[in-house]
Amino acid sequence: MDYKILQPPFTLKFREMSKKELKDYFDWFQKVLPQRLDELTKAVREVPGFDSWQPDLTPASLELLGDWFALQVEMRPRTQDEIEEIESRSVNRIEIPSEELTNRTFSCAMDIGMYLSQVFLTSYPSLRWEQSFGNKKYIDYGQPVLTGFGAAPFNPVRMLVTFAYGVASKKNSGKGLREIYDIWSKLIRV
Repeated sequence: MDYKILQPPFTLKFREMSKKELKDYFDWFQKVLPQRLDELTKAVREVPGFDSWQPDLTPASLELLGDWFALQVEMRPRTQDEIEEIESRSVNRIEIPSEELTNRTFSCAMDIGMYLSQVFLTSYPSLRWEQSFGNKKYIDYGQPVLTGFGAAPFNPVRMLVTFAYGVASKKNSGKGLREIYDIWSKLIRV
């Protein structure tokens, strides 16, 4: 498969980025979104059994896409440097998993998060992209999020990365992608 891994021209350490870098990231994210949806479509359709997938931005399209993604999730061993870096940021002593998602899996998660955001925006035009610059301890600080879900914004990339970890640990199946949409749809203020 000739899938081009997304390589943002940013560190993605959002709390360490300047406000200008964060705004540039937001602009970049919006700019590459159409290209990444094309890349995702090509990657999905290259896999036998998924060649009929239609990226028509409907909730139903998430079902086959979720099944495809579940087959794509892969893990790799964490390096000792990665483990030490995570430990240095941890306030409490926690067990650090010995494996991490592959770069390709992170890229697929980001692409599917972008697609999911477009499904939401198509279904619910009242939703809007925003970027929070309040507290740097805020989980979505500086990241593109969709607002209009009541009290909590929806970070599609973070949601799909979390979903990928669930798939890797066998706690989630591909069906979970549509479930994410259904659960969050119930929170939308119309």
